[in-house]
Amino acid sequence: MSPTSSSPAAGASLSAARRSRELTEAVGGPVVDVLVVGLGATGAGAALDAAARGLSVVAVDAHDLAFGTSRWSSKLIHGGLRYLASAQLDVAHESAVERGVLMERTAPHLVHAQPFVLPLTPLVSRGQAALAWAGFRAGDTLRLTARTARATLPAPRRLSAVETRHLAPALRSDRLRGGLLSWDGRLTDDARLVTALARTAAARGARILTRTRALELTASGARVRDELTGEEGEIRARAVINASGVWAGALVDGIRVRPSRGTHLVLRSDRLGPLPAGLHVPVPGETNRFVLVLPQGDGRVYVGLTDEPVDGEVPDVPEVPETDVGFLLDVLGSVLDVPVRREDVVGTFAGLRPLLDTTSADRSDGAPRTADVSRRHAVLTSSEGVITVVGGKLTTYRRMAEDAVDAAVAARRLDAGPSPTAALPLVGAAAPHALAALRAPRRLVRRYGTEAPAVHALAARDPRLGEPLLADHPVTGAEVVWALRHEGALDESDLLDRRTRIGLVPEDRAAALDAVRALVGEAMAGRA
Repeated sequence: MSPTSSSPAAGASLSAARRSRELTEAVGGPVVDVLVVGLGATGAGAALDAAARGLSVVAVDAHDLAFGTSRWSSKLIHGGLRYLASAQLDVAHESAVERGVLMERTAPHLVHAQPFVLPLTPLVSRGQAALAWAGFRAGDTLRLTARTARATLPAPRRLSAVETRHLAPALRSDRLRGGLLSWDGRLTDDARLVTALARTAAARGARILTRTRALELTASGARVRDELTGEEGEIRARAVINASGVWAGALVDGIRVRPSRGTHLVLRSDRLGPLPAGLHVPVPGETNRFVLVLPQGDGRVYVGLTDEPVDGEVPDVPEVPETDVGFLLDVLGSVLDVPVRREDVVGTFAGLRPLLDTTSADRSDGAPRTADVSRRHAVLTSSEGVITVVGGKLTTYRRMAEDAVDAAVAARRLDAGPSPTAALPLVGAAAPHALAALRAPRRLVRRYGTEAPAVHALAARDPRLGEPLLADHPVTGAEVVWALRHEGALDESDLLDRRTRIGLVPEDRAAALDAVRALVGEAMAGRA
């Protein structure tokens, strides 16, 4: 696609009309090669992987793109440093490789280098500082073994106290010895990555069906229900991939997922002042655990995250307990000049990591805490022949998807070659020099890549769409219209909670709701 194009990539537009048409074609229609259940990062990645191999694909989700865990992450693409510390060398290397794939080949418009400062306060002993520095150096070696360019991820270095305060002015200066600067990958937005995956799969012929609930899975397809109409029917497939994350065990017997809750706080940026870099804040009493401070560039800062086991029924939207909020505020307050108070927290969110439970069902029988459970993914085949992919993490979604499709191809003897997705750019991707040459605001380029001029053009044709929906948030009406026309958004929840993320702050969501509803109404009437 040309950097000056005013339309989306051919076939990549998802809309209410396309969903309705393709759902009608899929239910009761011809047998497809692969049915994917779940449209988080792994499911959308599996749909893309299968479609890119030339297979016919239908992918369904009971809700929306990135409805589950994939929208609740720290928005980081990790290089695997944490896994080195726990001697999971294969997971660490895989993470570093996949980070490089995203940053340099498949999604350079969405994934960028993020600097982090670890402040050396009196709470960080010299031994702990030396251990952290060794870890950052080891992480840079991982970058090298993954063949990620130095220009993509700069080297770690030590900082003076003055440099540390320059990058994080909110830090307490008393007895600050300096800091350690490191780099990792950061997503503009995790839900936007999933949207790009789904749209790229659609451009390859995959049918992407949101609001389509899988009621029952077999090795030859699924009984599904259109959540908009209540109508039920069958989708027949040669292979079925269950990529429903923390809900995987509800669809396939024998799958035991052990969810772990990761909580984040949302603060206004002016509460912490300028933050040219993120922060690694050591958790007191632990040698390899940090709270992250993540500036978002949209007037908000995220602070996270916890790692707590979750028992019982898995909710659609996880709740954040006050104990998590208190823990994060306490750790953050250990390094700030002026502590953040509870009333400064304008929003919270929590995601449930779908960790594979390989321990005894008896939690009193020495089962490890979820922070210690491996982040390795697994591809499992049920006695009926349904393939389930579970575990892993956002960074390695592509490898998880590839392994799941490999299993489907082998089990069902499908006519397909190896995965091409490690070299397949997502919708909007381009080389850095091409992205820099786009005639569009930089914020839009970081969210839409080569499609940014087309989004910007909507506002040029209708100045009303160029106005921000909120005074303190940069999202415009043009982005809402684009999401309705091309990104599969069906209602205000899709728009506020996933395509734009305004909804992470309840006060902002309420303030923008009427304007967004009006744009949805215009779109339904054919006027937007």
